[in-house]
Amino acid sequence: MSRTTTFKGMPLELAGPELKVGDPAPDFQAVDKALQPVTLASTGEGIRVFSVVPSLDTPVCDMQTKKFNDEAAKFPQVSFYTVSMDLPFAQNRWCTSFGVDNVKMISDHKYASFGENYGTLIKDWRIECRAIFVVDQNNVLQYVEYVPEVAQHPDYDKVIAKLKELAG
Repeated sequence: MSRTTTFKGMPLELAGPELKVGDPAPDFQAVDKALQPVTLASTGEGIRVFSVVPSLDTPVCDMQTKKFNDEAAKFPQVSFYTVSMDLPFAQNRWCTSFGVDNVKMISDHKYASFGENYGTLIKDWRIECRAIFVVDQNNVLQYVEYVPEVAQHPDYDKVIAKLKELAG
């Protein structure tokens, strides 16, 4: 059975599995904004937030990433990542333009491995849907949110509540 998200009400098919809380966090292969390889293992062993967005150059994605950049300053023991299909150069430009330095960027454009393994890849458009994943120190998913409408925000309060529960 195919999974979908919507963009302004239009259904879009997603590739990959629908992950749930308690599932092991899948590995992935991507690059950071400096073109260095990124995998699940390279993100460390602590609590991690993966904020998945279609493109930093859209209003909701822009606000979502800035919101998590602000929250990251309140949770120094948590690593925050933004995942998108944007080119690493575009991610770097965006971060520099807006002074975003608490969130690390992951570009899935080359392999689409994150999108395929986490079930966030919009196949026809080759971009990510909007989603949030919180991974604990044992690489187990502790929070999963696939936002049903790409143009809507995730539930920030629920993510922050989960981080307070996990990180204190």
